[in-house]
Amino acid sequence: MKKILLVSGFVLSSFVAVIAQENPDSSEVNDAVLLIAPPLTETFHSTRIINGHSIETLEKGVLEFRIEHRFGDLAGSAGGVQNWFGFDNAADIRFAFEYGLTNDLMIGLGRSKGTGAPYSSLVDGFVKYKLLKQGRNQMPLSMTLLATSSLTYMKASSDVTSVQHFPKFAHRFAYAYQLNLARKFNERISVGLMPTYVHRNYVAASDVNGLFSLGGALKVGITPTVAVIFEYYQNFHDDELRTSNKNSFGVAVEWVTFGHNFTINLTNSRGFGETQFIPYTFEEWSKGQFRLGFCISRKFVRG
Repeated sequence: MKKILLVSGFVLSSFVAVIAQENPDSSEVNDAVLLIAPPLTETFHSTRIINGHSIETLEKGVLEFRIEHRFGDLAGSAGGVQNWFGFDNAADIRFAFEYGLTNDLMIGLGRSKGTGAPYSSLVDGFVKYKLLKQGRNQMPLSMTLLATSSLTYMKASSDVTSVQHFPKFAHRFAYAYQLNLARKFNERISVGLMPTYVHRNYVAASDVNGLFSLGGALKVGITPTVAVIFEYYQNFHDDELRTSNKNSFGVAVEWVTFGHNFTINLTNSRGFGETQFIPYTFEEWSKGQFRLGFCISRKFVRG
C-alpha cells in the first residue's frame, strides 16, 4: 500500500507541477476573458486511447458504433511466418454501441469474443461522466469518472479448481472504477493519467480480487487529423502473487475523418476493457508477444 501511495503521489504532484508552470501569473489574464473562454475540445480524438478510456465523452444524441479487433502475436513462439505474423489468429473481437445522454454523460454496451485466458463470451457495459472541463486560462485539466463492468456467459468448467468453474452466478462479474485526468498542453500534445481500481468476484488462489493500476497516456499530433498515441498501465500487487501477469503497453496511429475514427495499434494486451487488459495481460514485448490491432468507429447524429 505504501508503494502505491508513494508512486501515485509522485505522479500526481508532477502532473500538478507541470500544470502550474503553464500559468505562472494568472493576474495577467483579463477577468472578462476568464468568464467567456470556452472549454478546450478534443484533448484526445476518441473516447478511447488504445486499450482504455480517455477523458472524452460523446455529445448529446450521438450514437457511436465501434468495431475492435486484435490479431495474434507478430513474433515469438506463437507468431512468425507460420501464423502469418498473427493474421491467422484472432486474439479478441469486440462490437459495441455507445451513446451520449448529455454532453457530459455517456453509456455503452459491448460484446467481446474473449481471449479464453481465462474468459470467453463477454458482455460489458459502462457509464462515464465528465466532471471537469479544461478551459483556456481557467480549469487547468479535464476529469471524467468511469464505472464499467463485464460479465462472462461462457459454459462453466466442471473442474472445481478452475477459475472458470463459477460456483455462483456473481462470480462471473468483474468491475473497474477509474478517475481519468488529462491536460491538453497545445494543439499537438495531450497527456492523460488514469488511476484505476479493478475488482473481480472470483479469482485463482494465486491472484487477488482487488487490483490497483496507474495508467498514463500521451498523444502527439502529426496533423490536425493524424496523431501518434502511447498508453501504459502499471499494476501494483504483492510480488509473490500474479507472477505471470505483465503491464499493458501500446502504441498507435490514429486518423480522424468526418464521422469516423480509425486507430491501428500495437500492444502486448489481448483483451478489451479495463476488467480484461489490466489483470489479464500475460505477454511481453521483449519476447515478440505483441500484436496488431485496429478500431473503426462511426458516429451517427440524431437529426
